[in-house]
Amino acid sequence: MPVIDNPLSERDREAAGAALQATLADLLDLSLVAKQAHWNVYGPRFRSVHVQLDEAATVARDHADMVAERAAALGISPDGRATTVAEASGVPAFAPGWTKDGDAVAALVHALSAVTGRLRGRIVAMGPVDVVTEDLLVGLTADLEKQSWMFQAENRV
Repeated sequence: MPVIDNPLSERDREAAGAALQATLADLLDLSLVAKQAHWNVYGPRFRSVHVQLDEAATVARDHADMVAERAAALGISPDGRATTVAEASGVPAFAPGWTKDGDAVAALVHALSAVTGRLRGRIVAMGPVDVVTEDLLVGLTADLEKQSWMFQAENRV
């Protein structure tokens, strides 16, 4: 029996919980990738890319918190441990070391595309299961797609 009661059936609660947990892993990893790029970016567009990477990390972290709290509200214990994130994330790996500004931007566009692609699948799956979780994922996807747009525009020099 879950610690927290909620109106969803056990099957729907488990489905929503799985979608939220997978999203949490993606978001935490995305925030780390953005920070890694933020700390290691260099090049003529350093300042603008550095600031934009920090913004992307903040967006991912803020949404991770909302996703984890939604899972908890459904009686699902969110798992943001590093080993869980490493095993479950669908975010492409980011190379270590210094990263040229354009390469950092391209890597973030690639990472954002991977995450939003996975999110769109979860949105479709959540429609008949839990509209509140679906709505959370829709808003999150919109924010990440906005970040992708901004990074793509940054790389069109």
